[in-house]
Amino acid sequence: MYRGCGRRSNEEGFTIIEVIIVAVVIGLLAAIAIPNIDLSRYRIDNAMRSVGTSLQAAQRRAVTRQHDVIVLIDATASTIRVHEDVNNNQTHDTGELIRAFPMGDQVLVGLGNAPPHPIGAGPVTFTKQVDGVPAVTFHRNGSASELGGVYLTSRRAVNTGAHPDDTRLLEVERATGRVSWWRYLAGSWKREF
Repeated sequence: MYRGCGRRSNEEGFTIIEVIIVAVVIGLLAAIAIPNIDLSRYRIDNAMRSVGTSLQAAQRRAVTRQHDVIVLIDATASTIRVHEDVNNNQTHDTGELIRAFPMGDQVLVGLGNAPPHPIGAGPVTFTKQVDGVPAVTFHRNGSASELGGVYLTSRRAVNTGAHPDDTRLLEVERATGRVSWWRYLAGSWKREF
């Protein structure tokens, strides 16, 4: 006897009660897990990766293009700007590319509540200024204009005076232009990369 393409009555799938029970269980698990997720740390880690990668890319670009690349760290706007200084004159000329990268609305340039790393205590430890903003220049041989770094922290660390573990540091070595990533964790600075 041919039954066609349909299913038999005992193989019809889920009932509405079973679907509701599964949805309630998923909702309860989400309600328990979501308050335990620390979004500030995810944001600060994402900003550290983004800024660190931008610094590394600027250094590589200086080597491959054989001209200076200046990275300006604007602490007040929580933004970095990458300037391709084609004629190596340390000023923005017509036709030279400048790209801006925001760090995110919950990420600030600063030390927060963590003690300073030996590199220095300022939010940005580069002493050179370009357009009134701290900057580091990567040269065509891969070196940097100076040893220095930039601290990143969360808005909540600044607002509450707590959460020192939200602080990160990106350090640039002068001779090689290498970027090191640091995290303040459990009372000391730990090198990440």
